Amino acid sequence: MSFFNILSTLFIGPLKLLFELIFQLANEFVRHPGFAIIFLSLAMNILVLPLYRRADAMQEEARDIDLKLHRGVSHIKKTFSGDEKMMILQTYYRQNNYKPTDALNGSLSLLLEIPFFMAAYQFLSHLEILQGASFGPIKDLSLPDGLLTIGSLSINILPILMTTINVISCVLYLKGFPLKSKIQLYGMAAFFLVFLYTSPAGLVFYWTLNNLFSLVKTIFYKIKNPKLVLRILTTVLGAGFIVFGGLIYKTDMPSKKLFLVALGVLLLLPMLLPIIRSKLPKREITATPKPNKKLFFLGGLFLTAFVGLFIPSTFISASPQEYVDISYFYHPTWYIVSATCMAAGFFLVWFGVFYWLATPKVKVLFTRLMWILSGAMVVNYMFFGTKLGIISSALQYETGMVFSKAEQIINIAVLAAVIALFYFLIVKWQKAISVVLITAIAAVGLMSTVQIVSIQKSIKNISYVQTNESPNFQLSKNGQNVVVIMLDRGMGLYVPYLFNENNDLKTQFDGFTYYSNTISHGGFTNFGTPSLFGGYEYTPDQMNARGEESLADKHNEAIKLLPTLFSENGFDVTVCDPVYAGYQWIPDTTIFDGMENVDVFLTEGAFTSADAKQQIIENTHRNFFCFSLMKSMPLIIQPTMYNNGSYNQAPSVNSAATYTTQHVKSVSTASGLSKAFMNPYNVLGNLSTMTQITDGTTNTYMSLVNNVTHEPMLLQQPGYTPAYNVDNTQYDQNTDRYTLEGKTLEMTDVLHYSHYQTNMAALMQLGNWFDYLRENGVYDNTKIILVSDHGRSLYQMQDLIMNFDGTEVDAAGYYPLLMVKDFGSSGDVEYSNEFMTTADVPSLALKDLIDNPKNPSTGKDINCNDKTAHDQYIFVSEMWDVNTNNGNTFIPGKWLTVKENIWDKNNWTYYPEETTLPPVA
Repeated sequence: MSFFNILSTLFIGPLKLLFELIFQLANEFVRHPGFAIIFLSLAMNILVLPLYRRADAMQEEARDIDLKLHRGVSHIKKTFSGDEKMMILQTYYRQNNYKPTDALNGSLSLLLEIPFFMAAYQFLSHLEILQGASFGPIKDLSLPDGLLTIGSLSINILPILMTTINVISCVLYLKGFPLKSKIQLYGMAAFFLVFLYTSPAGLVFYWTLNNLFSLVKTIFYKIKNPKLVLRILTTVLGAGFIVFGGLIYKTDMPSKKLFLVALGVLLLLPMLLPIIRSKLPKREITATPKPNKKLFFLGGLFLTAFVGLFIPSTFISASPQEYVDISYFYHPTWYIVSATCMAAGFFLVWFGVFYWLATPKVKVLFTRLMWILSGAMVVNYMFFGTKLGIISSALQYETGMVFSKAEQIINIAVLAAVIALFYFLIVKWQKAISVVLITAIAAVGLMSTVQIVSIQKSIKNISYVQTNESPNFQLSKNGQNVVVIMLDRGMGLYVPYLFNENNDLKTQFDGFTYYSNTISHGGFTNFGTPSLFGGYEYTPDQMNARGEESLADKHNEAIKLLPTLFSENGFDVTVCDPVYAGYQWIPDTTIFDGMENVDVFLTEGAFTSADAKQQIIENTHRNFFCFSLMKSMPLIIQPTMYNNGSYNQAPSVNSAATYTTQHVKSVSTASGLSKAFMNPYNVLGNLSTMTQITDGTTNTYMSLVNNVTHEPMLLQQPGYTPAYNVDNTQYDQNTDRYTLEGKTLEMTDVLHYSHYQTNMAALMQLGNWFDYLRENGVYDNTKIILVSDHGRSLYQMQDLIMNFDGTEVDAAGYYPLLMVKDFGSSGDVEYSNEFMTTADVPSLALKDLIDNPKNPSTGKDINCNDKTAHDQYIFVSEMWDVNTNNGNTFIPGKWLTVKENIWDKNNWTYYPEETTLPPVA
């Protein structure tokens, strides 16, 4: 981040974010950007009305003082000169309690208008939803209005209307004002006319509404008893919101209805509070507490440190390398800097502006609010919404965000108690609170520093050095080629349904055998990958049995096994994305150093454009603050702020074709592209680009790990392609494709649809590559193994859901993809019921190529004997993070055993006791 970016984040960022939030929420309700702009203008003007009222009052005070001192100042300037004039002027100002900087008060409204205009300009000038959107006579809100055409000349009417309203407002407002003030305001009106004349109609429409509101305000304050009129207007508006939100508006999210009702209640308060006060017994008049500026800013500093520094550093430090794209390096600590600047902009700069302009009584309220917010936000973050599951680097929860009514009620009750307690404390022990806040700031700062140091150490451990060479591998026409592709979390359960729906796949996968009776030895990558690449010596129970060696060393042994054996036997070896190499999120490719004929590449992100990556970085900057703020809000508000992982981000014209997050609206509709999906998807789409065909006789081995099936995203059907706007409403009516041979996949939620579609897209991309191999004469002499390290428990197939004394287990989580095409095999895809495990992959890869292979690290034979020696042990644990589960053995977990046939529930046994080794071993 540059110095300019930091300044922009501090002063403009919070306002732009507020614009975005209000616009998005309004558009959710009104479903049209033109009406959303009207709501945005109204909401922003109401929010800042107290600010401008106080600014107007201060301007009037400044004008009165200026008039009072004008005669004396003029006399001094005419009579004296040089240093003597300056000294006398200073004395005169001091005698009248006037500082030269007070002159700025006369331009407060103008100074306030600048950042609000900049925020509106940045937001509305590039808003993608305005493209092609008409509103009344305006044909396209994203273009100049061009409402009047004279011959070939197109005249924009909105800027002229905006300026006319502005001038009328100035004429009414400036009566009795000095010439200097008139020049300022008329000059600004002329500036906006010139500057906005060719701007998008949406932006000019917004600013026209602002000027109209300003005119109404000017007229309003000239009428008799304006406060009563204002109360009547807000009461009518509030009642309308309550009726609309409570009775008329239809939505699947109760929080949105509650938001409208709550907004209506707030608008009723100006009328209700005086009535309530009049009914209450009169209290003795007590002295109004004095404002405590120190306490206010300590509260703001704590919230800045907590929301901007502590929460982001906590989440990033859990897996720092997850936030790094090795092909477009950007240090994740900048996200913390950005979030801290944004928090400072909210809690120190703009809250500070409101505080500075407030009356002494309101300043006391602001101070108390800051203290109460400190307690409430900490309680929300520390004790609520902590069990939402896995969150991605795009700050999206894998299973979404849902809270039960009971959770929300408990949260509200606890918050009410916290608010009451903190209010009592600040009223009774205000002096002690300063000490509490200073201590809290120091504690949060210290913990954040420790976490940032941890992030720095993790990033320094990244060993991969990106070269200018694009990822590539060779396949020879006259040698023997072995390809092992691991699709992380590929669903073996789906394969028959995918082939049944897509006839082209049957042709493209000519010669493959699909194994429908396969298990993995764990439900996460750290448990399932070692045996997949290393064989039965590296199943979780065997890894734990070697308790004197680190998990990292054993994992490295496993993923180096096949490259070592093939390299030592004269094969050219290419390894792409060796998962968790060195037990690092970004694989430590140095573990392959010194191995002959072995090339290593990291492919994920290598085929994503630089513009897209830059957009991802910018969005992550924005969303980290939004995420931190959301996590410290009440549970009833969090889903609305989260908004399916979009954080209410409005797509801009510049980001329409780039990868951010996907905003899911229903099981059939979504907008946006997920970077987590697109990065690996682009790799599969570029397999042909990566493949170099040679005419030689050299044997080759290539392994590739790809995460496309691990990062599901709704795709446009029937082509199963990424689309910025997905609408499968019609296609999803075809539910017959989910039933095959009497077995039906349950398809009820977004996870079901997105996983199915993503698996289809992966096979289609691979099918295209197989066509390329055929065209270039290397398909028949290539052995291809498609496998995944585990499946996913989505509870879609009743035949695989088992109940063990009240504990429900979905075996689909341990049912991986396994398909094999041997040398020269052809014909329709065969379906095999042979009992297989992912630990069979090394033997399948080495078959007919290396006789009696032995593990180069242990000297033991590589075979499948262990599969039939005993029931297979499956490790059941949620401890997937190699940053924490990285000792000599896996942290104790539960176990499943299965034998012979995974479809026979009698062949499964569940052991609920958490142990390092299976109880039956």
